[in-house]
Amino acid sequence: MANLISLERVSLVFGTTHVLDDVSLGVLTGDRIGVVGVNGGGKSTLLRVMAGLQEADSGRITKQGGEGGIRIGMLSQEDSLDPEWTIREAVLGDLPEHVWAGDPRIRDVLTGLLGGIEAQNVGGLDSRVGPKSGGERRRLALARLLVADPELLLLDEPTNHLDVEGVAWLADHLATKRPRPGNATVAITHDRWFLDAYATMTWEVEAGGVSAFEGGYAAYVLAKAERDRLAGVVADRRANLMRKELAWLRRGPPARTSKPKFRIDAANALIADEPAPRNSVELASFAGRRLGKDVLDLEDATVTVGAPPTERRLLDRVTWRLAPGERIGIVGVNGAGKSTLLRALTGEIPLDGGRRKIGKTVAIAHLTQEVRELERFEQWRVIEAIEDVRQWTTLGGKEISASQLATRLGFPGGRQQSRVGDLSGGERRRLQLTRLLLTEPNVLILDEPTNDLDIETLTSLEDVLDGWAGTLVVVSHDRYLLERACDHQLALLGDGRLRDLPGGVEEYLRLREAALTASSSATTSEARAASQTQRAGIPAGSSSAPTANPAEVREARKTMARIEKQLSRLQDREERLHGEMAERATDPAALADLNEKLQAVVSEREELELEWLEAAEVVG
Repeated sequence: MANLISLERVSLVFGTTHVLDDVSLGVLTGDRIGVVGVNGGGKSTLLRVMAGLQEADSGRITKQGGEGGIRIGMLSQEDSLDPEWTIREAVLGDLPEHVWAGDPRIRDVLTGLLGGIEAQNVGGLDSRVGPKSGGERRRLALARLLVADPELLLLDEPTNHLDVEGVAWLADHLATKRPRPGNATVAITHDRWFLDAYATMTWEVEAGGVSAFEGGYAAYVLAKAERDRLAGVVADRRANLMRKELAWLRRGPPARTSKPKFRIDAANALIADEPAPRNSVELASFAGRRLGKDVLDLEDATVTVGAPPTERRLLDRVTWRLAPGERIGIVGVNGAGKSTLLRALTGEIPLDGGRRKIGKTVAIAHLTQEVRELERFEQWRVIEAIEDVRQWTTLGGKEISASQLATRLGFPGGRQQSRVGDLSGGERRRLQLTRLLLTEPNVLILDEPTNDLDIETLTSLEDVLDGWAGTLVVVSHDRYLLERACDHQLALLGDGRLRDLPGGVEEYLRLREAALTASSSATTSEARAASQTQRAGIPAGSSSAPTANPAEVREARKTMARIEKQLSRLQDREERLHGEMAERATDPAALADLNEKLQAVVSEREELELEWLEAAEVVG
């Protein structure tokens, strides 16, 4: 494996802080690296130095092929798309349609990020970039980079603004569609599920240094624990040497020692046994004593937004009863009504139909996606804003101070003296959570609580939630959090209904895939039928289409099965041809021959697809 880029003793200082301190590392072809670390620790700066967007104070950066060598593409957290571009210009550039439409990798990008090859989810290929939301522009920037496919791809928080589906697609695309000889990917992420699914190596940026660990998040956690254990063993050996030295001193003249009494703590074991799981029965029992029998109920709840004719029904006669101590995660497509469901549950928005019932002892705390509630504390110190709620609270059966809770959620002693106005976005989110938990609610409703939080804070939050006795409802795209902190999941699929997911997030992804496949087939079938009726001179919408007999249906099914096998073989041939074209990119004659073969495969595939659609119409 060749080295695409290497950093040798690179240092960078901002003010008095060593963001990078004598860092040496390299990226090899085929690497898929995840970058983790606390907010403000230097992760984005490291990627900017690698991309050549930030000059280092000292050290050497070497790229394969020198300055004119490998292509480097970076997804930053700042938007750089021209508002006047169309989606086609922003994502596909000047690629001819027959080139990008015939490339399965590009079609996969358009489908995975923009809803299809016509970019249906962002208004179509000919719509303008300017009016798009921040999340949509972020998807466009990511799609643009993946279509360009540089040798070294640097991604700064690529999962931001992606739902559970989008994160699963991106992990699969980077792990299976992108890897080719000469390519590598480095991605900063706080999404632990994505890290596990995508990464072959993890870099931890901490205190100006970069430590490398093999594997994704699970392997990183185990390796880091082992490193800490070994450090403890070394310290233990040093302590044993000191004990021998003290023993020698004791045997000498009395004046050489005061004979202090001391003990040496044994090194921590890596994992003595699997950590005790959350005791859901005990927590539910305690929650029942605090909450009573009734918590929150929605009965035949209906919520609509907009006005006719564009009115949408986000909740359609939904009945949902929350029990004491339940821990529920909610997933769903963007715009399906997840935040609306939470606001209906808390009573912040009125119901258009049905009723909401709340228990007498219920105390709700709702974490929204807004941080404006902290604006009135801008001049306060962090500890003052925290103790403004309460100075002591009970967590996991133990009484702890507000300062101790703040420390557990990422505000160590010194940081508690900072002014609220000086906090970063992630720190403001932590402060929101701390204040919320100090209100001692018995129903906790969290809307995207992981926004702007680093992995260390997420782990601390989950630890706090493990010992929290009450009813918990979490809306999140963070799959790891949903599976770690909640006992079961529910889904909103955009049809106004609330579905139980016994199979968890995997079942949700299967439901979404089935829904998209059915929708695509229906759309294609309708378009085909409309085309045929127009050719036959039959008015659109008429019901004069002939009905196939059983023998014709059986024959059509055989035809569909045969074509599907042929399409699978053609897909393999197409991928092999693309691989050969990449390998022989410097041979014009070979490329021309391979392109001719590719066009023949594409034409054959299109003919088979039309034949399949005709057979599918007979089957119905």
